[in-house]
Amino acid sequence: MTTLADLRKSYERAELNEDASHADPLKQFEQWLQEAIHAEVPEPNAMTLATVSSDLRPSTRVVLIKGYDERGIVWYTNYDSRKGQELAGNPYAALQFHWVELERVVRIEGIVEKVSETESDTYFNSRPLDSRIGAWASPQSQVISGRGVLVANAARYGAQFLLQPPRPPHWGGYRLKPERWEFWQGRKSRLHDRLRYGLQPLSEKGSQLWIRERLAP
Repeated sequence: MTTLADLRKSYERAELNEDASHADPLKQFEQWLQEAIHAEVPEPNAMTLATVSSDLRPSTRVVLIKGYDERGIVWYTNYDSRKGQELAGNPYAALQFHWVELERVVRIEGIVEKVSETESDTYFNSRPLDSRIGAWASPQSQVISGRGVLVANAARYGAQFLLQPPRPPHWGGYRLKPERWEFWQGRKSRLHDRLRYGLQPLSEKGSQLWIRERLAP
């Protein structure tokens, strides 16, 4: 029987160096994300979201990125869920993408804010009908007696809203505004490449710069 200690892999697909990487971490992220999509890795848009509760207990879950630009990384969820409650009490969070087949990890840390109601409405209305009904049907993170509760709720809200369910007031988007990025590329002999980008304070001219540093693996 193979033991956990025997599970080993040599990472040799690519490298990440300062000369070949972008000075802007958002451009580096976009390049890697597009390469993951083109490589057809499973769910390249899946990211782990880490939050911390008021009693300092961390928790993680997988969510899906639905947008990104110079303002930050966007996803959508139930505001009343555990993650929503934790973000309401502590808006700092972290995201992680792990593209196993490409031997790459991206970590992003920053402060989280809700997106505008207009953005949430636009995305909600673009979703399939069953997903829109599901946003009403699921009291996310609450204890329920069984799956029948969800089925009954979906039937009730489906009959109520028919083909035009509005966005629930407890459902919408979040945007993480990055303050730190890290790009990890697996390398041979565990001498992995790690580049960290840190956001520096505003300059006298009002501009902010990203400082790129190499970290030991």
